[in-house]
Amino acid sequence: MTGLVLVVDDIPANLRLLKAKLGAEYYGVAEAGSGQEALDLLGTVDPDVILLDVMMPGMDGFEVCRRIKQDPQTSHIPVVMVTALSEMSDRLKGLEAGADDFLTKPVRDIALFSRVKSLARYKQTIDEWRVREKSIGRLLGTDLPTLHQAGLDGASVMIVENEPFARDRLAGIFDGIA
Repeated sequence: MTGLVLVVDDIPANLRLLKAKLGAEYYGVAEAGSGQEALDLLGTVDPDVILLDVMMPGMDGFEVCRRIKQDPQTSHIPVVMVTALSEMSDRLKGLEAGADDFLTKPVRDIALFSRVKSLARYKQTIDEWRVREKSIGRLLGTDLPTLHQAGLDGASVMIVENEPFARDRLAGIFDGIA
């Protein structure tokens, strides 16, 4: 499986179509027929990308996106708003809600796959960093942002990492909490 995509749409035919397209590209697909169902599902699944319809009855996609991005447990999950709306004000409203990207209906396959692929890769990188952050915290017996509270002020940390990006990222974390 290439990644897990949560598809949120109140129209069953749209859910089936996106599930078939994504499944053909080896993505796992979780489905939600409403905004509330999507929020409830996020308690049990950890998608790499969320494809979120904007116009839904009850809670619209803007509100669902806002709630996803306000929750520390889900704020890192990329959200792609899928909409027939084409006005700049609608896109601005989506960006203000925290959307990471937009797809316009009817969705073209090349746009769908390129966005899902790049955002799934991004999410998987973020997940890796979150695991590393937790591991370092467990090794040190504390959360990274509170090292100074653990009496480690003035301590030295040796970073052994061959990858320059990872080394610089780790060094930046420690510099930022000194």
